[in-house]
Amino acid sequence: MADPVNVLTAEIVASEEDDENVKFGFQRSEMHQSKLAGTVDPYERHLFLCFQSPDSWLPRVEESETDPLPKLLSSALKACKNDITVKTKLTICEAREGTFESGDVLIFPEMIKYKGLKDSEINGFVDYVLVNDKSWAGGMQEALTGSHVFVCAHASRDKRCGVCGPILIEKLKEGIESRELKDRVFVSACSHVGGHKYAGNLIIYSPDSDGKITGHWYGYVTPDDVAEILDQHIGKGILIERLWRGQMGASTEEGEEVDKVSEQRIPNGEGVNKSKKQEEMNTEANKLNTSSCCQGASGFSCCRDGNGGASEEKKLKEKIEVHGNEGLGKVSSWIGSLEQSDILAAVAVVGAVASVAVAYSMYKRSG
Repeated sequence: MADPVNVLTAEIVASEEDDENVKFGFQRSEMHQSKLAGTVDPYERHLFLCFQSPDSWLPRVEESETDPLPKLLSSALKACKNDITVKTKLTICEAREGTFESGDVLIFPEMIKYKGLKDSEINGFVDYVLVNDKSWAGGMQEALTGSHVFVCAHASRDKRCGVCGPILIEKLKEGIESRELKDRVFVSACSHVGGHKYAGNLIIYSPDSDGKITGHWYGYVTPDDVAEILDQHIGKGILIERLWRGQMGASTEEGEEVDKVSEQRIPNGEGVNKSKKQEEMNTEANKLNTSSCCQGASGFSCCRDGNGGASEEKKLKEKIEVHGNEGLGKVSSWIGSLEQSDILAAVAVVGAVASVAVAYSMYKRSG
């Protein structure tokens, strides 16, 4: 028989977890209420300083006095801001024994890890690596490989990321293990990256189909989205538009992010949105061709659909004769402002109209 005290304790804990999830987790009322695209400040390089664990981080990690490494690095970056030509962002990530240890610095998109940065070495590191773009002789350098996922789990800064982050990290690790990707996909907790209201927040640094390292930000990510993150974004390079916040190197001009995400290429070379649009235009062009004029046994013949009839043929002839060159000029101007897919449809329309005119002319002559 179960201990009543243990049962009651378990029920209380479960109730508290449910209440916390409603207030701060994936069931909170603000989920999916704000536009995500364009919520990333522009930057070109991302530094991660591996430092202790999320449980020990202050609300502002760079203000720690007991272990000043984050504070010293942050101050050095600010002091050299005008000398660093590449706009650089600094974030703290968790240190893990045997992989990313305290003092290690990860740099993206360079995909470099410098091991064991010490307080006394910070100024030299910033000057050599970030200001002058040279290799730092004071530390061991290693190349990073694979895809790196950073999940905001900064509980002392904001409870929302403190609740959502660890759950997402656990779910990602489960998915990585089940797909046997432990040597290719790496997940780390990180400090505040901006936009706690979009929790769960994560950033993915990975190579695209051309080998270029990209950094894409996602918000409102839930455990149900993890499979899609692993299979679509990391596995196939397909962006998940409904969760996309922005990317490394992108402008935050209003509307540009949506355009950029729509133009992202998947491995076969086609953008998702553009493929759908092309398919729709091709379908429309086929409809126009099959419902206008076709090739008959002895030259052109008019292939009317059930709605057209001779009256439609007459209207087309009248429009062609009345408007003449003016109409063609307007068509040319219109075509010039369209994309290639639109031009194909326009050519189909013009061809259909011309076919009607030729057919009618031959019909009149034979009459």
